[in-house]
Amino acid sequence: MAAAVSAQPRRIISAPRQRVERSGGKRRRLVVGALLGLGLIGTVLFHVWVRLQVVRMGYVLSTTSKLQTRLEQENRELKVELATMTSPDRLATLARQRLGLVQPEKGQVVVLP
Repeated sequence: MAAAVSAQPRRIISAPRQRVERSGGKRRRLVVGALLGLGLIGTVLFHVWVRLQVVRMGYVLSTTSKLQTRLEQENRELKVELATMTSPDRLATLARQRLGLVQPEKGQVVVLP
């Protein structure tokens, strides 16, 4: 009888494994597709964010440039005003009119050695 038992062929059922492998393959493709889609969406959002930053920096640069131009003009005007206020002719006129100062006479000036 022992010979009869070993003579019978054994059957291996593999049908359920094939279904699991196919289902796992579809799931894997779905996960990979979802990851690629998320990566693409992330890349597009990053690109849009970078473009918005470039535009914002353009506005900041434009505003700063206008401010610099205005300050340079104000600086030039202040230099002209300073030169006018400190001119010797103007100071001499103010000294005579407001303070009553006059030119010294020959004997009033003492030169120190």
